[in-house]
Amino acid sequence: MSETMTSVYKKFGKIKDRSSVGTDLAFYKFVIQSLPVAVVTVNAELQITNFNPWAEKLTRYSAEEAVGRYCGDILQGGMCHLECPLKTVIERHDPTVHIETTIQNKMGETIPVRMSTAALLDENDSLIGGLEAFEDISQLKDLEREKANLMSMFAHDMKSPLIAIQGFALRLLAHTTDMAEVRREKYLEIIKREAGKLDHLINDFLEFSRLQTGKLNLNLSATSIDKELLELFEAYHPRASQSGIELKLENSESLPLIEADAARLRRVLTNLLDNAFKFTVGEGKVTILTEQTDDEVSIKVIDEGRGIDAEDLQAVFEPFHRGRYAEEIGGIGLGLAVVKAIVEAHGGRVLLESELGKGSVFTVILPKTANKDREDEAKL
Repeated sequence: MSETMTSVYKKFGKIKDRSSVGTDLAFYKFVIQSLPVAVVTVNAELQITNFNPWAEKLTRYSAEEAVGRYCGDILQGGMCHLECPLKTVIERHDPTVHIETTIQNKMGETIPVRMSTAALLDENDSLIGGLEAFEDISQLKDLEREKANLMSMFAHDMKSPLIAIQGFALRLLAHTTDMAEVRREKYLEIIKREAGKLDHLINDFLEFSRLQTGKLNLNLSATSIDKELLELFEAYHPRASQSGIELKLENSESLPLIEADAARLRRVLTNLLDNAFKFTVGEGKVTILTEQTDDEVSIKVIDEGRGIDAEDLQAVFEPFHRGRYAEEIGGIGLGLAVVKAIVEAHGGRVLLESELGKGSVFTVILPKTANKDREDEAKL
């Protein structure tokens, strides 16, 4: 091992004379052992000569177990039986190879890794071994799968309203002269409703994308919660009547103007109301209730729907969480994640109380006055 390290350091001009070899090798070993990536070195016969702590952590093998054994026996890489990257650099004298592959740890678990492999040459360019540096990319692969699932769910949920809009629009075009006025109005109402679903879905997706990229800039101004709630109540009242749901707005007293982004606050409230309507079956009731303290205002959206399973309570605000009725009610699980992010961006919080079979209460609590630092950030 020391001869290999001496040759490597000579090649890069690190070793000036034999008297410095011990110091240089100690420094080299310190660097390799301290690197936050797994590093394995092998000789020309592919036997492991060095195995740093991150390699131990990732593979679950100790250095004592690994050193002296063939690297393929320890790493069991996905490329070992195809085109071993170490053999590639050794046989072709390629300086480096960068790949994504897999290894298996001592427990038999498959781990995706990003690997860089390099040939180790002496000062005469003679091959003396190879080096592999690799890092666990399991989280990255999970994110890629999550992104693929998100796009699949998004496309699936867009398809239903688009098909409905297309179908009823074609019927209207095919019967422009002989269709009864009542039927025409019914078709147009369906098109309007399905377009609303599509708009809501796209807005949730875009809002979440902004949150993920840190581009949620609030446009704070004096906002009347009473006005926003009254307009939403009037907008949702026809839908409630058609669904057999009793919609109530209860204001114990007028609320003061608060510093808020009115458009995003409306987004919060529409998401909560849509959620309440989706989970209220039969002739239930949805109530919007407002309260205030000296420093805060609260808005409660109360439904008498199915409620939320205790196992799901901690996860309902997580992105892509869809719960036990996901297949039945649709959606990609972003609505409540968006609610939480927007409310917290205002310096507020969201509380949830729910009991399975008895409904849910979502409470949005907002400060009456915007925090100065948060207001400055929102204007950036």
